[in-house]
Amino acid sequence: MRKSFFVALTLLAAAPAFAAEEPSGCDKFKWNIDHARAALTAPDRAKLNTGSELAALPTTAVTVALVTPADAKLPTPPERAPKEGTFAGFTKVTSAPKAGSYTISLSSGAWIDVVQDGHFVKPTAFSGARDCEGIRKTMKYDLSASPFVLQISGARQNSLSVAILPSE
Repeated sequence: MRKSFFVALTLLAAAPAFAAEEPSGCDKFKWNIDHARAALTAPDRAKLNTGSELAALPTTAVTVALVTPADAKLPTPPERAPKEGTFAGFTKVTSAPKAGSYTISLSSGAWIDVVQDGHFVKPTAFSGARDCEGIRKTMKYDLSASPFVLQISGARQNSLSVAILPSE
């Protein structure tokens, strides 16, 4: 009895470590990533500095140059505080997109905040996997027909590619 209690306690303690482990490989995403992955790896990605404004949603991915969190001057403090030694940045989409579901995908790991009408927009779905060249995570958001700010923080590199595409 004592031994099975110890085994059960050990398994319960290990459960969070297993839950945090993300899958590995492109086939482990929860939905088809082919379109987003192609956009994130396209050679004609526009390069933006942090704080840049986009007059409309880009038709392909953009590469955003990131800076230290202190230098990024994010318009809204991120929901998750960036760790020391990471990079941050933002871009504003100044024209209203058509209201609907959009998928925001990143080439590498980072925290994303979408701020629209002064409020954080929560993702409706999330998927991520390690060891998939060109894409690290993808999230779905329901956006209204108004401008928004895309904030990036906690990135380990000083640039990353972002694709904002209508959900399929």
